[in-house]
Amino acid sequence: MKHPLALALAVALTTTLGACAQSDAGKTDSTQSASQDAAAGNPFFAESTLPLHYPPFDKIKDSDFGPGFDRGMAEHLKEVEAIADNAEAPTFDNTIIALEKSGDILSRTSTVFFSLVGADTNDTRKAIQAEYAPKLAAHRDAVSLNPKLFERIQTLYDARDTLGLDAQDVRLIERYHTDLVRSGAQLPEADKARLKEINGELANLGTKFNQNVLAEVNDSAITVDTREELAGLTDEQIAAAAEAAKSRKLEGKYVIALLNTTGQPLQAQLQDRSVRERLHKASVNRGSRGNEFDNTALVSTILKLRAEKAKMLGYPTYAAYVLADETAKTPEAVNEMLGKLAPPAVANARREGAALQAMIDKEQAAKGEPSFQLQPWDWAYYTEKVRQDKYDFDESQLKPYLEMKNVLENGVFYAAGQLYGLSFKQRTDLPVYHPDVTVYDVFDADGKQLAIFLMDPYARDSKRGGAWMNSYVRQSTLTGNLPVVANHQNITKPSAGQPTLLTWDEVTTMFHEFGHALHGMFSNVKYPYFSGTSVPRDFVEFPSQVNEMWADWPSVLANYAKHYQTGEAMPQTLLDKVLATSKFNQGFATTEYLGSAMLDQSWHQAAADKIPGADGVMAFEAAALKANGTDYAPVPPRYRTPYFSHIMGGYAAGYYAYIWSEVLDANTVEYIKANGGLTRENGDKFRATLLSQGGSKDALQLFRDFAGHEPQIQPLLVRRGLDAPATDDADPQ
Repeated sequence: MKHPLALALAVALTTTLGACAQSDAGKTDSTQSASQDAAAGNPFFAESTLPLHYPPFDKIKDSDFGPGFDRGMAEHLKEVEAIADNAEAPTFDNTIIALEKSGDILSRTSTVFFSLVGADTNDTRKAIQAEYAPKLAAHRDAVSLNPKLFERIQTLYDARDTLGLDAQDVRLIERYHTDLVRSGAQLPEADKARLKEINGELANLGTKFNQNVLAEVNDSAITVDTREELAGLTDEQIAAAAEAAKSRKLEGKYVIALLNTTGQPLQAQLQDRSVRERLHKASVNRGSRGNEFDNTALVSTILKLRAEKAKMLGYPTYAAYVLADETAKTPEAVNEMLGKLAPPAVANARREGAALQAMIDKEQAAKGEPSFQLQPWDWAYYTEKVRQDKYDFDESQLKPYLEMKNVLENGVFYAAGQLYGLSFKQRTDLPVYHPDVTVYDVFDADGKQLAIFLMDPYARDSKRGGAWMNSYVRQSTLTGNLPVVANHQNITKPSAGQPTLLTWDEVTTMFHEFGHALHGMFSNVKYPYFSGTSVPRDFVEFPSQVNEMWADWPSVLANYAKHYQTGEAMPQTLLDKVLATSKFNQGFATTEYLGSAMLDQSWHQAAADKIPGADGVMAFEAAALKANGTDYAPVPPRYRTPYFSHIMGGYAAGYYAYIWSEVLDANTVEYIKANGGLTRENGDKFRATLLSQGGSKDALQLFRDFAGHEPQIQPLLVRRGLDAPATDDADPQ
């Protein structure tokens, strides 16, 4: 999903920094390839005439993006200059509202372009991104550092409580003022010039970093020579590996593609330890191999530039700069929370590791072979063995009951219907950017259309890793727009004619991302600036995490967990095992996450002179993990620095947000369970007090409005099994 606009008047900034774009690209001047005829018919130059202004993907050509950016920036700059140079005294309407209505062409172009760069990139799009990243950064600076514009907003800010405005109007003035100040509007001219240089460099380097990440994912896939080496995989998974090899002209071999996380899903099944080891090492070495996609030099330069920028803006570190505008407010607050969680999480992980080692020793003894020490590539494989031994439960037992479309329509959509009264109808008349995309109309409880929803489930070489939501059209009563939102995942696509059977993690991810979609679809605010998910980064994951609770809610699970061949409901005994294992392996899950979250803080809490050069990046990472107490070798961080795309985009100094948001989520789930669970009353309250409000109110106040109290950490500790005192046994719980 995308971060809210850093400046509502410069959509391009956020989409540039937030895009996890991919692979290497040569630089070409894309504007030269666009003919005048193409520009004249450019679909970005006018609002889409499709329902809810849905993008006309069938009419959008790559050659439209350059002219769209060029004309969009030029017209937006004219609009901003007209506002800044207005001879009339500044008013809310002639300054703030005028800014809210500016930049339409740039907004349409940026939204579609950066959405496609994430979901379905190609060489041309990569080249356009590389070309326009610095141009868009320069455009942002031209707007945010306009002294006349800031003077008008400062005047309104100083008088905001005397203008007869409502609370949302006043908050909008305050947010514009804050954004401009944080963008350098009050700096001396010499510092503004340097800031512009830094922003341009960061845009270039960030684009290159993210393109390298995708290139490394594709370049580091491992090739396996024989089917026997893939023992433990299903026939369908082996067929997919063979197909991947064939697409690379490696007939007769098998290719295992990588996901962007350190851990790779197939490690839980592969019986051949040497293949697991190869897969792990291919994963963790990405971005630091000394090849053309090595990211260590980029990391060093980016972090030094960020530290310099923060200092220029009056903050001791980049983390302090970022967190000042989040709900956490300070690095100290983040350090305190993460510091409370790390010791019990790592202790839990060590107990889990002891259980895995005991399983290894037992298995090797039964074979009459010497044992070996637990390594990272063994964790997932032996976790499944311990899970089966402890609970008589193999996660592969679930997959026949988790067919993808059934999960989406009879699980995710069903829960939204029960909780909020929503209904969904698939439509096939709207164009899509890729054949894998499915489109649905979304109707409110009164039968009126609420939104359009796109689902893009499958992994492909042209798509960045992970899962996310984005908005193509943002709700606003000022513009009259209703939402068009999309969810994306990276589920392995089966061979033609075969069902898409999900893992439990993929199911919860689907519910999670739809929580973001609901946040966008339920938006009911006046101004585009506040629309949907335009909330602090450490709050935005909260509603989506709450929506995960319905994945294993008994009535919801019973509605979608049906065998894809027979239609038979998941047996109650299997359902009970799903629920019983909810805290299983949580030491691992929490430790690998905290490793990355605390690493992010270590990098961004360092002053510029403490950030090493390229040759010291990995040593800095190792030292940071040790200092943070998360250096348990069998559990490496979820992301290592050279492929940590989150912190090269919108989550810089903000990866802690997931656990910070989960504190709010755990409190909310506790409230919902205590008040009847899956009821319209709970759904309507959550929608009215929080989901519909976007960023129009203080984020923590929205939580208080719903829960009726301050957030408490205890529910999170209980959920993750971190509330129990440490024991000396080898119980993985």
